[in-house]
Amino acid sequence: MKKPMKTLPAQTLSLLTKSPTGIRGLDDITGGGLPAGRTTLVCGGAGCGKTLLAMEFLVHGALEYGEPGVFMTFEETSADLAKNVASLGFDLPGLIAGKKLAVDHVAIERSEIEETGEYDLGGLFIRLGYAIDSIGAKRVALDTVEALFSALPNQAILRAELRRLFRFLKDKNVTAVITGERGEGTLTRYGIEEYVSDCVIMLDHRVSEQMSTRRLRVAKYRGSMHGTNEYPFLIDEQGIFVLPVTSLGLDHEVVMERIPTGIPRLDDMLGGQGYFSGSSILISGTAGCGKTSVAAHLADATCRRGERCLSFLFEESPNQLMRNMRSIGLDLQPWVKQGLLRLQAARPSLYGLEMHLAVMLKTIDEFQPSVVVVDPISSFSAASSPFQVKSMLIRLVDFLKVKGITALLVNLTTGASAPEYTEMEISSLIDTWLLLRDIELNGERNRGMYVLKSRGMAHSNQIREFKLTQHGVELLDVYVGPAGVLTGSTRLAQEARERAERLAAQQDVEEQQAVLERKRHALESQIAALRAEFAATEVEVKRLIRQGEQRRERLEQDMAEMRRCRQADAAVANNQEKSR
Repeated sequence: MKKPMKTLPAQTLSLLTKSPTGIRGLDDITGGGLPAGRTTLVCGGAGCGKTLLAMEFLVHGALEYGEPGVFMTFEETSADLAKNVASLGFDLPGLIAGKKLAVDHVAIERSEIEETGEYDLGGLFIRLGYAIDSIGAKRVALDTVEALFSALPNQAILRAELRRLFRFLKDKNVTAVITGERGEGTLTRYGIEEYVSDCVIMLDHRVSEQMSTRRLRVAKYRGSMHGTNEYPFLIDEQGIFVLPVTSLGLDHEVVMERIPTGIPRLDDMLGGQGYFSGSSILISGTAGCGKTSVAAHLADATCRRGERCLSFLFEESPNQLMRNMRSIGLDLQPWVKQGLLRLQAARPSLYGLEMHLAVMLKTIDEFQPSVVVVDPISSFSAASSPFQVKSMLIRLVDFLKVKGITALLVNLTTGASAPEYTEMEISSLIDTWLLLRDIELNGERNRGMYVLKSRGMAHSNQIREFKLTQHGVELLDVYVGPAGVLTGSTRLAQEARERAERLAAQQDVEEQQAVLERKRHALESQIAALRAEFAATEVEVKRLIRQGEQRRERLEQDMAEMRRCRQADAAVANNQEKSR
């Protein structure tokens, strides 16, 4: 039966102390910097940035962390070194005068070195120890280690002296950076330095398809977790900038805030409020369908809110873009002058994908925009494989989402491929996808737009025709004819036919109503005539009845008068009266 393994108490475990380099991105990869009090080997070919990395480590230590440093060079003189790094803003003479930095050039002529008897670095240790003690140095850089052993064929002596050198630096309690040249099949020329170093950083300056890219890899780091991938890095006027791609994850925050697209009726298609802030947006379509114009509306709307927008252009110059957008009523130049809009243009073939990414992320960090436009992403496909472009875009989109920056990517598609397809296969990265297309019908081409997808919001499923006018992008009302969506002159002709049909139907109704009205008037006239005739007859009958009654009354009056005249026959009259 196996005995359980003994573990140390938590309080006995100690974390490795690290010295921050101050180099952008490198501290993220190394988990805080280089191992403090130990030796780090920086190896690589010519021109990859070894000397610069060592010098920047010392300068940042002296200026930012209060740790003076010693730079011992075996190839360049102090004057040449000061001139070389002055372009990066490093004032070596000032640092030396302020006793924050000591630079010592040790001239070694290989022709003068002969292996006679015992060989050791005792003299170097004395010289280096004096420089460390004179300024109380906490950091040391040796550039380059091959110069010390260039004439030593004896590997045993070489290994022994390297161990002595590293032990000396450790005894002085300094954090050391030693540079070395890349060997054939080994990390360094002698293949020994990497084994005795506590940390090994490889720099590489490679050229692929006539485009160069600098990359950095931490090959070894004793006692610490670290990034193990290759990381592109950039050397610019501010020094080294390393892109820590593996530190990007899917743990970014999201917000419910919405930002307008700059096109009111497009906002209506997206639930009435526009894009989600911090989301990723893709506008794809064939050439000439208005992708850049739609993207320019978002840039204009962003600047109108007083926020910054950064646009990376890979096909048009800034002046050309501003001129073209004036034709649709968008004047971007005032935003550029106010510093709210930055247009950065470069050809995709200027350098490799990783360098493009490093430049873009550096610019984003400097400018701090709320919206970033990349127009178009498809231009990278000509210089690299779709897989490499996809990898680069994943890093870019993840970086922007971590920063809470809205990303708008423009993609050019070809007529041969399906519109719902991107060559880089990045549709899964996209939150909102607008598809612009040319609709060819009856000998003409018109522009249409629809929302292919928009995560987290209700959106229209209709294809909307739009026009590029002097007032910008204008979406027209949805029109669906008997054969489907109609656009352009076909739509106008169909609308004219329908207006004529509606007019004819209206005229027919009006005519029927007029006939009915005439019949009603005729009937009413007949009724009125009958009523008049009836009234006349009624009057005549009443007159005749009245005349008859008047004659009867007159007759009775006459008979009564006659009886009065015949008073003698009163008896007869009485009898007559009784018989009545």
